[in-house]
Amino acid sequence: MLKKLASIGIVGALFCTSAFAQEVEEPRYDRALAAGYKAQFLCSGLWNGGKLLADIEADELTGSYERVENIIATLTADIDDDTREVRVPFADDMPPRVAIWNSRSGCTAMPIGYEPTDRTVSTERRKYFDDRSWPMGDRNALVRPSQRSRAVQSAARRAFQPEVYGGKTSAALVIKDGRIFAEHYKDGHDLHTAQRSWSVAKSISGTLIGHSVQQGMVDVTASASLPQWQQSGDPRSAITIDQLMRMASGLTSDGSGARTDSIYLGGSSVSEKATSWPLLHRPGTSFRYANNDTLLAVLATRLEHIRKQKDTPGAPGFDPYSFFQKLGMTRTYAERDWQGNYILSSQLWSTARDFGRLGMLYLDNGEWNGERLLPENWRNYVTSASGPQPPRGFGYGATFWLLNKSDGIPEDAFAAIGNRGQYLVIIASLNLVIVRRGYDSADSRFKIEDFTRDVIEALNP
Repeated sequence: MLKKLASIGIVGALFCTSAFAQEVEEPRYDRALAAGYKAQFLCSGLWNGGKLLADIEADELTGSYERVENIIATLTADIDDDTREVRVPFADDMPPRVAIWNSRSGCTAMPIGYEPTDRTVSTERRKYFDDRSWPMGDRNALVRPSQRSRAVQSAARRAFQPEVYGGKTSAALVIKDGRIFAEHYKDGHDLHTAQRSWSVAKSISGTLIGHSVQQGMVDVTASASLPQWQQSGDPRSAITIDQLMRMASGLTSDGSGARTDSIYLGGSSVSEKATSWPLLHRPGTSFRYANNDTLLAVLATRLEHIRKQKDTPGAPGFDPYSFFQKLGMTRTYAERDWQGNYILSSQLWSTARDFGRLGMLYLDNGEWNGERLLPENWRNYVTSASGPQPPRGFGYGATFWLLNKSDGIPEDAFAAIGNRGQYLVIIASLNLVIVRRGYDSADSRFKIEDFTRDVIEALNP
């Protein structure tokens, strides 16, 4: 080794040493990420989702990130149902990765190296409104049977046939004129089974930000005003919440914008990691689909609430749980990191019916039970393609995708879309909401445009 170092020189030696260290560390870090993934999904699947362990292992712990998928199956998990805590060891000389559940925000992944401690276990449980009338509860949700409803049910059942639309469907729900026309679930799932939303959470983030605008707590056209960007000369201080919502921040990162492994799997916090990336483009000029943009938009909104609460005692906080309760979305969990930041680019668990309730809020243009929860123009705002656009495929508004170029689908159709086949399609002109949940793999994706067209045709025989 010494002869080799001498022959390549100091710079080369440093490079070789660095490369060797990286070669040693990456497998260990990947095991830590895999353990974090397993702890998080077991915790969330069991106590957010109400799922059986076997279903979680079959659906949630397969088809995951290539980086960790093969490692996950080799790791054991200690599940404590009394404390609602999951621990997954990954190295003999380190503490296990830990995920801890609470009734308001679901499961929190603790950072690598966190030492599990005895803690006071909360006995608080969620309040459900199941016995209330739809949509606040589950009673009287279904439309009376008719030829049209039977046609829609037939279309919804075809969503479970991979040879028709592809993918691996877990739920299909169609709401027309405020009533459920069709609702079907895979074995082991029902109307109260929650799944991870993946990037549908981005659209829910846009909705929560809209609620903050309605409360007078935030201006989306203003600078995001993140503390990490306020040093003199930092060009990121010009980035607005609107630009973050439109994936137009101009920020870069060290990988695909859809990957934030250190936060999703590694237990890093949003405030320390998502704020660290530099600009690559002038804000507002380039579209780059990125988890970080949504994470930062939510962080900025939450911090603005905190600032105004200091100035105005009694001002509302940023509180997804209370917002969901207003809508009857009682089985929806917006999860947080260990420092209290919401991971609302993806880490949200919800049922098909709760997705449907959110869609109905947009059909009613932001009003619910006589209360205005979103600004009157919010639906127009989130569906306006006023920022830079993706180079191909669907257009993009402010946290929602646009289906306005899809044949056979009304131009006002828009959608929340997430990894592994999560879809919430909203068509105000038809008073229609379509929800499809799934566990798709990269080589078999669900054809949401075809399914949407078929549902529309079934409604109009």
